[in-house]
Amino acid sequence: MSPRSTRRQRVSPQPAPYQKEGYAAVAHWVSLDRDNEGFVFRKFDELAARNLLYLQSEILHLEGRLRELDEQDVASDDMALKDAARTWEVLVEKVEAGDDAAKKRMRLIEDVRMKLKEYHERLLLQSEIAKLPRPSKRVLAAYRGWFKTPPALGGRAKTFLDDRDDLVATNNAMEADYLSRFLRQHWPAKEDIPTDGCYVIGRFNEDAVRVAVGIINTIVAAVLLVGPISGLYLVQSDKSKLAMIAAFTATFALTVGLLTNARRAEIFGATAAYAAVLVVFVSGDLSSS
Repeated sequence: MSPRSTRRQRVSPQPAPYQKEGYAAVAHWVSLDRDNEGFVFRKFDELAARNLLYLQSEILHLEGRLRELDEQDVASDDMALKDAARTWEVLVEKVEAGDDAAKKRMRLIEDVRMKLKEYHERLLLQSEIAKLPRPSKRVLAAYRGWFKTPPALGGRAKTFLDDRDDLVATNNAMEADYLSRFLRQHWPAKEDIPTDGCYVIGRFNEDAVRVAVGIINTIVAAVLLVGPISGLYLVQSDKSKLAMIAAFTATFALTVGLLTNARRAEIFGATAAYAAVLVVFVSGDLSSS
C-alpha cells in the first residue's frame, strides 16, 4: 500500500454497492489490504507507563503492610500468632474459625496475589508491545492522506495518526531491507477508487515483492561467486588477484548489508567466509609462484 498522488484532478466517484461512514468506513479501509499494512494504532506509551506506575505503587503499599505484619510476628509473644505465620493450615483454620486478625492477613495475601498477577501480566504485555515496529513512512503517508481528506473520524479520534512515535503496526513480518523498501516504493499497484475524488491509494501484493527480492538475491549471489572465480582464474598477476579479492569482498559485504536483513555480526561472518573461499581458490597459485 502506498500513496500514488496526494492531489489529482477531481473525478466523479463511482457508486459503491454499500456505503459506509465513520468507524465502519475506516475499519473497511484498514481491512482492504491483504497484507494488513493498514493495521496501525496508537500504543499509548505514556498511559501505559502511568498505569504500571499506579500498579507498582499499589503493590509497594501492600508490601509495606506485609512487612508491618512480619514485624508484629517477630515482636509478639503470642504462639498462636507465630503458628499462623509459620503454618498455612493454621492460618486457614483461624480464618474459618472467624479470627479477625487471620481474616485481615488472608485478605492482604489475596490482594497481593491479585495485584502481582495484574502487574506481571501488564509488564509482559508491554514488553510484547514494545517489540512491535512503528509503521513505515510509506504506509503512514497513505493512511494519513486517505484519513484526513476529508476527516474520516471526528473528535479526538481524528488526531490519532499525528504522532508517529506513538503508533504501532501489528504487521511486523515485513522485510525491512533496502531492496524491499525500494521495490515497494516503485512496485506497480492497483489504484483504489477515491471516495473524495482527490486522494488515490495504490495497493500491491506483498508476496510478489518477496518473490522478486528472492530472485534478485539469488542472481546477485550467483554473480558474486561465479564472477570473482572466473576473473581470478583469468588474471595472472598476483597483485591483481589480491586487489580483486579485496574489491570483491568489499562488494559482497555491501551487498549483504543492502539486500538482506543480516545483522552486523552476520555480515562480518558471511564476509569472512566469502573472503576465505576466494583466498583458498587462489592460494595454490600464489604459493607456487
